Amino acid sequence: MSGINKVILVGRLGADPEVKTISQGQTVAKLSVATSESWTGKDGQKQERTEWHKVTVWGKLAEICGKHLSKGRQVYVEGKLQTRSWEDQQGQKKYATDIVASTVQFLGAATERSSTSNNSSSDDMNYQDFGPEPTFQAADEIPF
Repeated sequence: MSGINKVILVGRLGADPEVKTISQGQTVAKLSVATSESWTGKDGQKQERTEWHKVTVWGKLAEICGKHLSKGRQVYVEGKLQTRSWEDQQGQKKYATDIVASTVQFLGAATERSSTSNNSSSDDMNYQDFGPEPTFQAADEIPF
């Protein structure tokens, strides 16, 4: 039996998408998506932690994301984890794990039309501002 590599996120963009056309003529968009969780600590204080995810989108879907998404926009992302490697200028091997999206849906208020997936587009996208990346101290208590 083969394994399953599936990621589902609902979060907000921390920056406008970075869209490029690479040498093979294919479009790629890089998204930075924040997901947050909150809980009440043992001391009764509300705690919150934000995770930042690097998402890569290819092809027509990347073009649509570049056209309609902006910082603060809430999105649903579905895809798979993919690790890539390269050598830096000093010859050190580096690794990064990204989410390669197969589906991106625009989320928001009921008056907004949601959705882009691999073959649909959307107009009139509004967004809410999302602040800077929060800091998390390694010494902070982990809630599990």
